[in-house]
Amino acid sequence: MEKRSASRIRSSEGTCAAAAARPAGGALERAREVIRIEAAAVAGLEDRLDARFPRAVELLLGCRGRVVVTGMGKSGAVARKIAATLAATGTPAVFLHPSDSAHGDAGAVLRGDLVLAISKSGETDELFSLLAAVERLGIPIVALVGTPGSTLARHADVALDVAVEREACPLDLAPTASTAAAMAMGDALAVALFEERGLGADDLARVHPGGALGKRLLLRVADVMAPLPQAGRVEEGATMREAVLEMSSHRGIVAVVDSDRRVLGVVTNGDLMRLMRTEGDVFEIPVARVMSREPQVCAAEDLAAAVVGRMESRGIVSMPVLERAGGPLVGMVHLHDCMRAGVV
Repeated sequence: MEKRSASRIRSSEGTCAAAAARPAGGALERAREVIRIEAAAVAGLEDRLDARFPRAVELLLGCRGRVVVTGMGKSGAVARKIAATLAATGTPAVFLHPSDSAHGDAGAVLRGDLVLAISKSGETDELFSLLAAVERLGIPIVALVGTPGSTLARHADVALDVAVEREACPLDLAPTASTAAAMAMGDALAVALFEERGLGADDLARVHPGGALGKRLLLRVADVMAPLPQAGRVEEGATMREAVLEMSSHRGIVAVVDSDRRVLGVVTNGDLMRLMRTEGDVFEIPVARVMSREPQVCAAEDLAAAVVGRMESRGIVSMPVLERAGGPLVGMVHLHDCMRAGVV
């Protein structure tokens, strides 16, 4: 009976302590506090960035093998994500679990590789067996560490400080703000490496062939446009009657071209509506009098996503497509075609 009572007292004390730790506003206020703490942890990294960061980038750029990213527990989860981000942005990277490395997997680390180790305490025992093997091979170590004076920081070639003032956990125990900070620093390294390598959209497309990102990076205007003769066009000597007939079957836009199919202008339903407000018989009016000169055009090889951005910024839904810059008309691209293709 006494044991049961003592247990109830301890349980009651724990419940009271937990209740005292809860903010007055309940779950909503706790969520806001967590976001504030984690945002402050990430923002605090900026002031601590120094010459060690470009040195870390230099080491990573000099890696002729793979970046082996490692960490234990929640740091391991962060390490997996950073390895994936590095690989997705042009830096060959793999995740290696520290415990597995102690049982033979350390043999996967070869000369020419680089180890990126992540630890809040910098005193993670499981990491040290891997680091000992790494040091024997003369492999560089870059560390993201929450304790600058730790064993890991001392053994690393470059140690980047990802310390946080406190965790978002009310007991200041569960890794929350610290994982957010380490993740942000890993992203900073990945983006810096991407830019230093001079990579671009085509390089990202190579490693993102599927999904929405792949479509945005791979699809060209030629893949989604309506090619000739499906694209509406009239020659410069045409009347509005001919233009209206073309517009009626070609989504309300027609390109006006010369004898070499070079675009001189466009006529749209909007142009027709404005003309009808001021003119009686519009059909015999020369199309050259009505067309919008110097229209927005694109090339067949342009990225469809980039052309969508141009259309959105200018409030238009269609654009003539040229064979190349300054070349002849080869089609018409419409915003709806891009949407159906998954570009937006």
